[in-house]
Amino acid sequence: MAITASMVKELREKTGAGMMDCKKALTKTDGDMEKAIDFLREKGIASAAKKADRVAAEGLAHVKVEGNKAIVVEINAETDFVAKNENFITLVDTVATQLLNNNPKDVEEALVQKFDGEEDTLQNYINNQIAKIGEKISLRRFAIVEREENEAFGAYLHMGGRIGVLTILNGTTDEGLAKDVAMHVAALNPKYVSRDEVSQEEIEREREVLKQQALNEGKPEKIVEKMVEGRLGKYFEDICLNDQSYVKDGDQKVGKFVASKGASVKGFFRYEVGEGMEKREDNFAEEVMSQVKK
Repeated sequence: MAITASMVKELREKTGAGMMDCKKALTKTDGDMEKAIDFLREKGIASAAKKADRVAAEGLAHVKVEGNKAIVVEINAETDFVAKNENFITLVDTVATQLLNNNPKDVEEALVQKFDGEEDTLQNYINNQIAKIGEKISLRRFAIVEREENEAFGAYLHMGGRIGVLTILNGTTDEGLAKDVAMHVAALNPKYVSRDEVSQEEIEREREVLKQQALNEGKPEKIVEKMVEGRLGKYFEDICLNDQSYVKDGDQKVGKFVASKGASVKGFFRYEVGEGMEKREDNFAEEVMSQVKK
């Protein structure tokens, strides 16, 4: 029986399983929807999908460097307990290695790639781990970087993976220096490397806000513009890495400190677990009990 896109869509809606898994199930069962659902349940895929409506805003960020390539990745789980679980920690490292070896362009492509040279996909591997661990687990984001000659990676994990940072420095191979900058990024959370990366639109928006603030403070219009430019400089210090005071030496800006070592910051990635996600409001006692009952 020919398997149509509408059949795959229907099975996805009923089970929450991935597209390729649904197509495989329908093919195996000659298009029988109920048998396909049973097939997915037997494989543990549909049971994993039942957890799809849960909020997974905990988890781990991880940084892995192999030769001239590096990856920073965030994988989410539902509770902090599972994030500390040895099986989950192993999963995170395994997924990072898989991504580094296969170089997918995005999460969607990563999940359908063959896992570890086998017929199974990465999504199926994660689903199998969901069945073992008992929580929703999801690959949220990743970035893969390749360094060139005379460049250094800086890898840093804060609080065991609550924050993961990867920096790339140009003009040096000093990984210690790159790691120091990564630690700074973890602490001060800049948005950009330099002022050149800030869009004109964002600058003008901030300039207008600062102008209105000054006027509302009753400052004379003739000095407002000068005040705005001064405050705009402070804004750049907040969001631009090169303009920030270095955490290990407050008398130096990061950009000047790195330059004094003959290098410059080429880029950075900072992943904080769950940032921008809505987290559950479970209380601590309920979270403990939910783990005890499993």
